[in-house]
This record gives sequence, C-alpha cells and structure tokens, in this order.
Amino acid sequence: MLELRNVGVRYTSGRGASRRQTDALSGIDLTLPAGRLLVILGPSGCGKSTLLNVIAGFVPATSGSVHLDGRQVTGPGADRGVVFQDDALLPWLDVLGNTAFALQLRGVPKAEREAQARRSLALVGLQDFEHHAVWELSGGMRQRVGIARALTADPALLLMDEPFGALDALTRERMQELLLKVWRASGKTVAVVTHGVEEAVFLATDLIVMSRSPSGISRHLALDFGHRHARGEPARSVKSDPAFIAVREEVLQLVHAQDGARPGGAATAASVVSFHPAQEA
Repeated sequence: MLELRNVGVRYTSGRGASRRQTDALSGIDLTLPAGRLLVILGPSGCGKSTLLNVIAGFVPATSGSVHLDGRQVTGPGADRGVVFQDDALLPWLDVLGNTAFALQLRGVPKAEREAQARRSLALVGLQDFEHHAVWELSGGMRQRVGIARALTADPALLLMDEPFGALDALTRERMQELLLKVWRASGKTVAVVTHGVEEAVFLATDLIVMSRSPSGISRHLALDFGHRHARGEPARSVKSDPAFIAVREEVLQLVHAQDGARPGGAATAASVVSFHPAQEA
C-alpha cells in the first residue's frame, strides 16, 4: 500500500532580497492499495513529476510523509523501480545486460540475474532480442527494455514518468496495451505520470487530476476501462465505448478547469463515473 499524508514540497530560489519560496505541492493525501494502477494527470507545470519524484525518493518532501507498505520513504530504494521518459539505457551493454544491470549492482550471480532478466524480457515480448545492441532497437522497444529492467529488480512499486511521451501515436497505443498486460501479469502496483487524457482514462484504476498554484489533488476517480482491456476486451472497443468517451471528455474539462485554479483540498470521489476495479481484479 502507498500512503501520502499531507505531502508538500517547497522550493527556495534566489538570495537576499530576491529570495523567494514556491510551493510545488501542497496538502497531498492519497491511499493506494497494492495492485492498483495510479495515473497522475493535470495541466503542465502542476507538479506531476515532482509528486512522482517524491514517491521515488529523489525529492524530499518539505512537509508530510510518504509510506510504502508501512515503511517511510526517505530516499531512493529497491522497493521502487523507475521508468523515465528517456529510456536511459547503457549503450555499452546489450539488451540482456541492461535488463540485468540492477541485479548486477546488487551482486546477484550472473546465471541468476540473467535468468530473471530473461523472464522480464519475455513479459514485454523481447525474448528474441536479448543480444541486440540498444541502438539497434526502435523507440518503443527501448522503452520495453526500460520496463523489463525495472521489473527485473522486483520492486513493490513501478513508477513511470511520461514513459510514452516521445513515441508516435501508433507505438504509444501499443505500449499502453503492453503496460496493462505487464501490470495484470506481474501484479505490481504502478504509478504513471502522463499529459494524455485518453491514455490516463484508458490505463487507470485510480486517476487523480491535479491543479496548480500550489498543486494539490483536485479529483480522484475510480475507473475500470484498463481492467476491461486486461481481461481481453480489444482496446478499440474500450475506447469507442460511449461511457469511455463521456469520461474522457469530462476529465478533459476537469484538467482545463484546474489550469490555474487552486486545489479543493482532499481528494473527492468522482461524480463523473465510479467503478470498483478492485472487485474485478
């Protein structure tokens, strides 16, 4: 379980008379049960990546606390795996070497770490590319290696910051479907930052819409569309469903409404639509 309790982040810039403080996050409260897929959505500059970095332990919270499975997050840890928008692969290692790298750093024996890496590569459909150089791969394939690398470390929580933002539209849709497949198969808790409204509605079991100045959670919606695809319904069928279209348009309006608005405090239940994905897991 992921718990955020009154989390705030304040940045200080300048010196002397020009010194100023800016609240990047304020009053973030969130409880995410294990096995859910959280998507963080909001206008540009609202603190989405800052929130993800606080959970990852890269940015310390100025106030409040973050707990994962009852343990307070005080810095980066092996219980959290991160997939960046830039795949950040090591060009001198092949696909298998990149995927096994985290276990190599831990001192895991070669045979054991490579066996785990191969299982992760099979999960993302790259079992036939383990000895390819990373520069031989397409953008989507490189992102799949990044996901496999994070999974190989067996984190409790997988964090993804705009992982598909640099991909073309068709590849991006395929990667969305792959993420749902991996999430369903691995049972991992996942948190994703995105600017894409349709992507957010399609992926999320829990969708939070953030506002800015200072940023907080404006709405928290429980959705079931990703579960429908993970259970076998085609993506196009899900996305063309009038219920999906209605939620997508309502969320788009929420994002536009929050652009420049102050947060409304604690997250509220969705009035747009409320499914109960945990019952279907």
